[in-house]
Amino acid sequence: MKRRFAVQEHHASRLHFDFRLEMEGVLRSWAGPKGPSMDPADKRLAVEVEEHPLEYIDFEGAIPEGEYGAGQVVIWDQGPYELFEMKEGKMVFRLEGEKLRGKFSLVRLKKSRTGKDWLLIKQKDEHALPGWRLNLVLPPLGKPIFILFFHLPILEEVTPMSQKNASGRSKERWPGACLSVLGG
Repeated sequence: MKRRFAVQEHHASRLHFDFRLEMEGVLRSWAGPKGPSMDPADKRLAVEVEEHPLEYIDFEGAIPEGEYGAGQVVIWDQGPYELFEMKEGKMVFRLEGEKLRGKFSLVRLKKSRTGKDWLLIKQKDEHALPGWRLNLVLPPLGKPIFILFFHLPILEEVTPMSQKNASGRSKERWPGACLSVLGG
């Protein structure tokens, strides 16, 4: 039976990624400082945290200052998953997201002081990508963003042309104009 998973990019006091698996009517959840990887050589720490209600699987937005986890949250990836193996200290599953695809395992670390430390590991399969690098959806907090806007001369009158982007939202396009966003 296919269930849902989500990875949320969470810009709290420290950037981390919340990995969530739908199980038994709740979201089992792990927080990972480096996020998941498609490279089987990467073994990513995933600290088990409290379960969340299923409704949280689609959450994006700002958690207000003063509340636990305050900061911006966006969906980094999501989709269905299939659980193959679940025993004490080990889970094996196949993810079918846009970014994360193929077999993964979560393995509890035996020498964890709290018993909540796991490793999230991409299995070697046709979806494995050695050397893969994670890309953020949002810019890191505390990093300045520089926006450069300049207009290229053109000989005709400039009028906006409406386009639909990949999410179906309209955006305006200005022929002859260039916008660059650079991280600091």
